[in-house]
Amino acid sequence: MEVILLNDVETLGLRGEVVNVARGYARNFLLPRRLAEPATPAKVAELRKRDEHRARNEARTADQAHEIAAILEKTVLRFEVKAGPTGSLFGSVTPTQIADELWRTRKVRVDRRKIGIDTIKRIGRYDVPIELFQDVRVDVNTLVVPEGGELPSDDELAAMEAEERGEQEAAATPAAGEAELEAVLAAEATEVAPGDEPEQEPEPEPEAAAPAEPEAPEDTA
Repeated sequence: MEVILLNDVETLGLRGEVVNVARGYARNFLLPRRLAEPATPAKVAELRKRDEHRARNEARTADQAHEIAAILEKTVLRFEVKAGPTGSLFGSVTPTQIADELWRTRKVRVDRRKIGIDTIKRIGRYDVPIELFQDVRVDVNTLVVPEGGELPSDDELAAMEAEERGEQEAAATPAAGEAELEAVLAAEATEVAPGDEPEQEPEPEPEAAAPAEPEAPEDTA
């Protein structure tokens, strides 16, 4: 089943792309969560028209790309997001959001597929690489800040990440111990307990020797 993604979906595609997915996956997950819509001919035509219009606003020559790069080198993007105490986001910052923010703040169009970063899942400072044209690239300074707060220092960010990693390792240790215990119990269950040895067939008794024939009496005559 073909659908148009309404949001970036990790491992599947970016917003606005037409993708082919299993019908059950679309009906049970993508459509109810408003992550996608059916790719009707009218919707696909509208999408292509919008992409063509967008393409006219992107760099079409190396000179244009260098001009855009000069603008983006001075740009600082800022995203305020909900985050946990160790800096993990309740969600993520995607390449599409970065492209949207560049258009909103700088009126610069970039191809989301040329934004060389995966989804951002932690608060922090990022240099987001963008390919504007062949052999023309620029890193855009991007801040992912906790909602209603300020971005901690680099040392504090490193400590928060280490704390989260320690919590994950601590949570994984009991699980590993339980798995090891289950393996030991399973191994013991396969061993034969004393008294449960399989019965052995009794060895056949040796046949009794045939009685010896009596000797004939000696002839005394």
